[in-house]
Amino acid sequence: MAVSAAYALAGNLTVLARNEKREAAALEKIAMWAGQFTPMISIARPSALLLEIQGCIKLFGGFEKLLGKVKAGLEELGYTPNLALAPTPTGTLLLAKSGLELYAVNDETFQNHLHRLSIDVLGDDEAAIEPLRRIGIHTLGDCLRLPRDGLARRFGQELLDEIDRALGKLPDPRKPFVAPEEFASTLELPYPVPDLESLLFAIKRMICELGGFLASRNAGVMKLALQFGHEDHSATKASLGLSVPSRDTQHLLALLRERLSTVTLPDRVVSVTLSAEETAQLAPRNFSLFGDKEGEKESRFALVERLCARLGENAVSGLQLYPDHRPELAWRESEPGTEAIAIETPVRPVWLLHKPRTLAVDGDSPVLNGPLMLLSGPERIESGWWDGFDIARDYFIAASSEGAKYWIYRERRDNPSWYLHGIFA
Repeated sequence: MAVSAAYALAGNLTVLARNEKREAAALEKIAMWAGQFTPMISIARPSALLLEIQGCIKLFGGFEKLLGKVKAGLEELGYTPNLALAPTPTGTLLLAKSGLELYAVNDETFQNHLHRLSIDVLGDDEAAIEPLRRIGIHTLGDCLRLPRDGLARRFGQELLDEIDRALGKLPDPRKPFVAPEEFASTLELPYPVPDLESLLFAIKRMICELGGFLASRNAGVMKLALQFGHEDHSATKASLGLSVPSRDTQHLLALLRERLSTVTLPDRVVSVTLSAEETAQLAPRNFSLFGDKEGEKESRFALVERLCARLGENAVSGLQLYPDHRPELAWRESEPGTEAIAIETPVRPVWLLHKPRTLAVDGDSPVLNGPLMLLSGPERIESGWWDGFDIARDYFIAASSEGAKYWIYRERRDNPSWYLHGIFA
């Protein structure tokens, strides 16, 4: 009916103009997400998506479990789907248009469903359907019982061809959907949002889309970028880096929540853009009945990533051993979570003094709150002549009368003093 007539019947009616561009973009986003279920996807505009699932039913434990996962995932994305299952693409579309969620797993069931469908599923053109109703045709079964030649002459060959494609009597090729190489999703908000907490619902939706996109490639994301569009201000940008690739949507959402807690918005937000700037293949993993070190490593990485999200990437770093004989230079800062390099070293204290401390002497023996007893040594270190920081030292492990252990050394050159360099636990 006309909008004016609708307002006359319902004064509080809210009228939304159709946006075909947004509908097309939404279908493409769903298609990217659905790649986790099957690589054979086709968009049937204006409002349908076709998934070929014959080859992956066993992978998901049967068609009922597979359709359940698809439905739950679409609802999590914010959509209300009408699902259908049939042997042919056109047949599936006709069953879906009925809105009854009809599943035809064999030809006999499909024929029964198809014959009972209303002729309304044949198209959106009401003028083409009304002549069929006037002669008493209300279902597809009624159409099939009419003489084919007469039906084609009176109502056009296209009607008959659509039914034949649904029945598999005519070829029904579909153009496959080709997903982009990189993920980027933009969501225009229905109204300006003033705070980040209210944006988490929109971000969760895009993270779910990203999870499906990554699953279709057996990949994980290493770096995410968020951009918030404002009404009267330049966009606010935020990034998130991960130690290891991940597509765990709950983990990614938790990290983004931590990251956004440090972001200040200069203006209300009207759009959100999420993009995966860096992805990597996920390594296969073997699961153990009693747990394994792989799981422990993942827990450490998860902790590092949460700290980076909360404190900033520059505030968190790792430490690595470095092949240098000089103790002050035998370590380097590294990316958090970087695998340690296995280097065989003699016994070393965990705590090294930032600057060696000169020890008192009693005769020729070092003193620290009393005389020190040398337990082992010397370990001679002479190195660094090539970079101007050359040393020549004899290191010893020493103990006090109270049992404390220290790492001390004596210069072998002009200054034979004793120095404290490290403390053992």
